[in-house]
Amino acid sequence: MKRLLWFLGIILLPFSIFADDAVTWSYKLVGDNTDTPRLEITADIKPGFHLYSIDNPAGGSNPLVFYFDTKGCKVDGTPTANKPYHKEYDDIFEVDQHMYDGKVTFTQKLIPTEKHYTVELEIKGQACDDFGCTQVYGSHKFEGNAPLAALAKDEKKNEVTVPGTGDDSKEKPEKESLHEEAEILAHVTDSLQAAEPWMTPVPNTTGISAHHNWWENVEAEMMVFSDDPHQQSRSLWYIFIAGFVGGLIALVTPCVWPMIPMTVSFFLKQNKSRKKSISSAAIYGLSIIVIYVALGIIVTVLFGASALNELATSAGFNIAFFILLVIFAISFMGGFELTLPASWTNKMDSKVDSTSGYVSIFFMAFTLALVSFSCTGPIIGTLLVEAAATSNFVSPAVGMGGFALALALPFSIFAMFPTMLKAVPKSGGWMNTIKVVLGFLELALALKFLSVADLAYGWRVLDREVFVALWIVIFALLGFYLLGKLTFPHDDKVEKVGIFRFCLALISLSFAVYMLPGLWGAPLKSISAFTPPLSTQDFNLFEGEVTAQVDDYEEGLMLGKELHKPVLLDFSGYGCVNCRKMEAAVWTNPDVKKLLDEDFVLVTLMVDDKAPLPEPVKVTEKDGTVRTLRTYGDKWSYLQRSKFGSNAQPFYVVVNDEGKPLTGSYGYKEDVPAYLKFLTQGIENFKKQK
Repeated sequence: MKRLLWFLGIILLPFSIFADDAVTWSYKLVGDNTDTPRLEITADIKPGFHLYSIDNPAGGSNPLVFYFDTKGCKVDGTPTANKPYHKEYDDIFEVDQHMYDGKVTFTQKLIPTEKHYTVELEIKGQACDDFGCTQVYGSHKFEGNAPLAALAKDEKKNEVTVPGTGDDSKEKPEKESLHEEAEILAHVTDSLQAAEPWMTPVPNTTGISAHHNWWENVEAEMMVFSDDPHQQSRSLWYIFIAGFVGGLIALVTPCVWPMIPMTVSFFLKQNKSRKKSISSAAIYGLSIIVIYVALGIIVTVLFGASALNELATSAGFNIAFFILLVIFAISFMGGFELTLPASWTNKMDSKVDSTSGYVSIFFMAFTLALVSFSCTGPIIGTLLVEAAATSNFVSPAVGMGGFALALALPFSIFAMFPTMLKAVPKSGGWMNTIKVVLGFLELALALKFLSVADLAYGWRVLDREVFVALWIVIFALLGFYLLGKLTFPHDDKVEKVGIFRFCLALISLSFAVYMLPGLWGAPLKSISAFTPPLSTQDFNLFEGEVTAQVDDYEEGLMLGKELHKPVLLDFSGYGCVNCRKMEAAVWTNPDVKKLLDEDFVLVTLMVDDKAPLPEPVKVTEKDGTVRTLRTYGDKWSYLQRSKFGSNAQPFYVVVNDEGKPLTGSYGYKEDVPAYLKFLTQGIENFKKQK
């Protein structure tokens, strides 16, 4: 328990240390101009951090991965370390983690096949300390030469026995294999040229497509069409409002609510003038905002916007978030208390006593953040996870701004109007009830993160009917709890159920009943953002679902040319909440469904699809960064960035069979008339071109 809290402390605490340069890499080519060259890759691990081994067990932290792109040579075996790793059992992941500390050198042997050879190396991994983890990256290019004797030896070793001169049993499988490959290649080439005579091989400018026009940037061409300039601002407003609501919830928890009258009374008694009291309370509230906004900024700086998007779709991190939220739920239900080391609180108290003026007030606000962690930590953690999933660079800071504003307002308002304190409800058992209700909600939300990992990797463990069934049970139990039929530690005995509590129980039980038809395929539009898509449901009686004809960009353009239809590109994601909302609220509209089914080739491209590409592809980003695309999700994400200049989902654009836009883009907006207008514009412009 304690280990996971420290493991994820980097996300939850504004005072987490930065993990910059957790590992420093150095590279060396040994044995150049010999027939046994080798690469030495040394990891200098920062004190306190540890690096996970290549064979770290499945279910644990991210292992170290080496990618080698060779020309004129080939790798011999796998990298070997110069010292053994040490094992440490992780009671959260329930595996023995394999870890390195200090300095470790990995050696990779090479076999030259040409006189001059090159090796491009890319390293990915994870380094952790007691406060959190950071992604580790490294890259280097090696160049070397091999003696002629080594090449002759290699050629002799690879000689194939000629049929008729000896035993040809070893040659036959290779011959058959080459023949089969030739037949497959000829079949694919003939099929493509027969279906698309215009698609002839051209220089591969992108490294991805045989037709260079398909991947050309079209941002300038899209400027002439109407677009939605408020998409990003709406997304940020959503994060801000979610943060503000989270702050209001945190206010009525047992860790924060009693602090309000105590702190306001302190300001009123310490300052003789009411004006000074109001000023102190305002500074106190502003300090709270600064502290929590700083937390959001730290999260962004540590991970970066693109890393946050990758983090949001990573199975490892989504499973970690699932475990985290389950632990939060157990904590809220009274299983244990999340507390920070007492020394931290004592240190802040000493800072308050040893300073004066505004600095002292700031440390008082910091003390509040520490003392209230057991209640606010789960809310903050959940909010930051949701903000990270938007892949917007400023979302974490905006979310924390909303949270802190809601948390800070009462202290300033009650200092201005102290008589209002008399109307504030006293602390009591009702506050523990709020914590338990939050525990149920955290448990329900946890399933969403497990679902993202399940969908991205195609495990099919948490299909839609399983997800809905679990939510039915959770909200039914919540209803019984509110009626006093179920109790947890620290709960007061329920003598009678009040009207407000009864209404909440009624809502929860009604919601559970509402979800029952979902077991047979009902759309359940109100929760479509959280549930897996209908396509994962084994028993589905619903006939209004819209599904894509293809899930490949090039195949979609070719199908569009063959059917003489415009192509609707749907950039989506398994972990995209707003994508599910659009599919349930807009695509199921009869008019929209008819257009999508009859007048378009619908191509859905999942940017978090973890299926590997046939072979990795190197591409150059706009900023000159060379990146390797390894999965189909990488490929579609790169297409969206490089061609359309966008990295948010959902993202819709209508193109012709040459990849040219027929409309502007359409983002998340649950507006059926607006979406119909968007589709109609694409159809009209397509007809004009023809």
